[in-house]
Formats: sequence, structure tokens, C-alpha cells
Amino acid sequence: MLLRRLPIVLALCAPLRLWACACGCGVFEVGGSAMLPQGAGTQLIYQMSYLDQTDNWSGTARAPAADNEDQHIRTLYQSIGLRHLFDRAWGFSVEVPYDQRHFSSVDDDLPVATDHAAIGDIRIMGLYTGFSGDMSSGLDFGLKLANGDWKHPGFDRDTQIGSGSTDALLGGYRQFRFGDLAASWSGFVQALVDVPLATQGGYRPGTEFNAVFGAYPDSWRFASGVELTPMLQALGSLRRPDGGVNGDADNTGYARLLAAPGLELRLRRLRVFADIEAPLWQNVRGNQLIAPWQARMTVSLRL
Repeated sequence: MLLRRLPIVLALCAPLRLWACACGCGVFEVGGSAMLPQGAGTQLIYQMSYLDQTDNWSGTARAPAADNEDQHIRTLYQSIGLRHLFDRAWGFSVEVPYDQRHFSSVDDDLPVATDHAAIGDIRIMGLYTGFSGDMSSGLDFGLKLANGDWKHPGFDRDTQIGSGSTDALLGGYRQFRFGDLAASWSGFVQALVDVPLATQGGYRPGTEFNAVFGAYPDSWRFASGVELTPMLQALGSLRRPDGGVNGDADNTGYARLLAAPGLELRLRRLRVFADIEAPLWQNVRGNQLIAPWQARMTVSLRL
């Protein structure tokens, strides 16, 4: 039963990359989804996330919009990924993102708006799930490449689609069950840390840590091979301020906690997961644009 529900457990890709890029997308990289290994074989994964940053925030409270030159950041994140497990212990994954971003700001009291769409920074990860026979725990390790565009005119370094840095990625997850036999629940924890190793252009993104705790009841079965599972999640993020001569250390870096209820639909080898994420608490450095809510959908097909 634990193996059958394994795909509900977490999203490795994705998901959040912080509220702007300097404030919130990395949380899309953790969370319940149809992306956990399901045994030896190959999975194709499509993910879409939407982030609309409209509210200026300083510390733990809303701040006047006039205090921030950035006025609006709207991003549609999409990615296509492949995950392959050679056996129940070892595997790899590759994720290629494509981001569409609208950025508006004020320059010398005049409004300026820029739109850009491009391939983002590719992620290549190794997977180890051999700690136990049921694959209930595992490690992820790899690199985020510096291939994404970080030189688009009109964008600040912390709002570019690419970071310009090569980052080390390290994460892990653990699943468990709790409750009595009449009302049993499953749960999971997952964490991922992103540490820039090599930077360029005088900009160093802040080290970022994202973690999630999730719980879900037994699936609701409607027909043969058709199941629906509700999920409750709490997402936490920590990000250090950016560095370098082109980094804005005074207005980057944050801590936050989000609620993220979601649903997963299983149709035999196809799994569709969606959630809505909203901040419960946040503390940002300086002035940063935040989103009052954000959304994610993941589609996974086991070949």
C-alpha cells in the first residue's frame, strides 16, 4: 500500500522558485505531487506553476508600493522532465524549464514594462532510494546549470529567467503512516537545499532551503484504476540575501511558511496533482514583491 501511494509524496522539480525570483520560486521544488519514483522504469513529467507578485512587503507586513521600484512580476513556469530508475535503488532525472515573465518597474518616475520568455536553468539530479525495500526514503543530489538567459534588457539580476550560477542541489524525503486501522493516514517530509557554487556577472544568488510536511488519507476509489486523494501541506522556505556587486543584499532574502492544500488524481499510469499555496507568515528583508497566492499542477506518466 505504501508503494502504491509513493507518487503522491513529493515534487522534485519544481517546484517554488521564490516570490519574485529574489523572493519565492524555490518552494515549487518541494511538495506533494506525482513525481516520486514508482520503481524501476521511466517517468515523463510536465509541471506548470503560476506566480503573480503584486504586493510590496517589508519585514512581516505590507508596505507602500512607492517604497519599491519593482511594481509587478508575473511568471508562468513550465517544465518537461524525465526520471529513470535503473533499479529500486539508483536513478537520475533531468528537468528543462521554460519561463514566461512580465516585469514592470519605475525608472526615474516613469513606468517601464518588459516581457521575456526563454528556457531556464536545467537541473540534472541523481537519485538514491535504496535505504529500504519499500523506497520510503531517499536522497536527491545534483546540479542546476547556468544555461538560462541572465542578460535580458530591462530585467534586474534577481528577476532574470536564468540566475547565471551553477548550483549544487541536495535533498531528501521520508514517508510514513500514522493513525489507527479505521482511519489511517500517510505522511511525508521533504527538503531541498540550493547552494550556488560558481557565479558570473557580479551576482551571487542567496543560498535557499525549502522543506515540506504533508499528510493525506487513504485514496477515494471511483473505478478500477481511478483514485482521488486530498492532501494537506505546510511549506517552509529560507533564503539568504543575494551577494556580489550586482546583487541587492538589502532587498533580498526571506523566511516564510505557506499552506498548500492539493488533490491528486490517479488514472492507472497517469497521475495529475494540483495545489494552491498561500502564505501563513513571512518575513522579508527590505522591500520585496510577494504573491497573495500561487498555483501548481504536475502531470506524470509512467512508461
